Amino acid sequence: MKNINFIGKRKIAIIFSLILIVLSAIFIFGFKGLNFGIDFAGGALVQIKFKQKITINDLEKMRTLFKKKGLVVDIQHLGEKEDEVMVKTKATKKKDVSRQIEVVIRKDFQDFIILRSEMVGPAIGKELKKLALYSVIFSIIGMLLYITIRFEYRFAVAAIVALIHDVVVATGAISATGWEFNIPIVAALLTISGYSINDTIVVFDRIRENRKVMRNLSFPEMVNVSINLSLSRTLITSLTTIFAVISLLVFGGEVVRGFAFTLLVGVTVGTYSTIFVASPLLVEWHLYKEK
Repeated sequence: MKNINFIGKRKIAIIFSLILIVLSAIFIFGFKGLNFGIDFAGGALVQIKFKQKITINDLEKMRTLFKKKGLVVDIQHLGEKEDEVMVKTKATKKKDVSRQIEVVIRKDFQDFIILRSEMVGPAIGKELKKLALYSVIFSIIGMLLYITIRFEYRFAVAAIVALIHDVVVATGAISATGWEFNIPIVAALLTISGYSINDTIVVFDRIRENRKVMRNLSFPEMVNVSINLSLSRTLITSLTTIFAVISLLVFGGEVVRGFAFTLLVGVTVGTYSTIFVASPLLVEWHLYKEK
């Protein structure tokens, strides 16, 4: 068994995490902000039905056409209907957005009809922002209660701090890179929350077991041994997930790339926080109580 002194490096790790959080906050609230997508910022929604099947390559061709015209759009199939496409554009001063979309698409595609064209107002966007925030908050509260019941309150607080750390850093990465913040990104952040908690719970469960059998070790030493005992499982699980997410990022197409990027950052940071944020906070709490 390897015996890497993770807990001995906890102060350096905590300082590093604080730097990450501060940088993320600067990007989110100051320097760049979040590039809200149509779901949150409002815009136009156009549903188009073609006479032929629209392939992934066709969708990429449409995105290229819109980029040349300076239009920011989100294009994807409507459910399982391969001949219907949903086009979303950000709010624009031009009134006839559906006509503008029709002109752009008609350059390479002839046989289609517009089934629906409507505007998504900023009021709906504000409501979606509120609901997205509530979904994250309520999920955190639920996890806090569960871990408190399953373990102890201090375990719950340490795990939730690590979770918030992961979500903030992932959101900061989205802001820094300019990815569009939309509903799939919110789904990715909730996925990160679950993944982070699951990773932390595995280590905490080992700590709880070892407290009963390693009474000859100090609490920091026992936590360090527990991390090392769980290390291979943590790394194998994380690397497997990361490889799958990288495949999505490279081959998944434009629609899922933002989602995949968020997961990639979140899973990486989540693995780090389990070892260098949640467990060190637990140790610091214990040492403070001893004093």
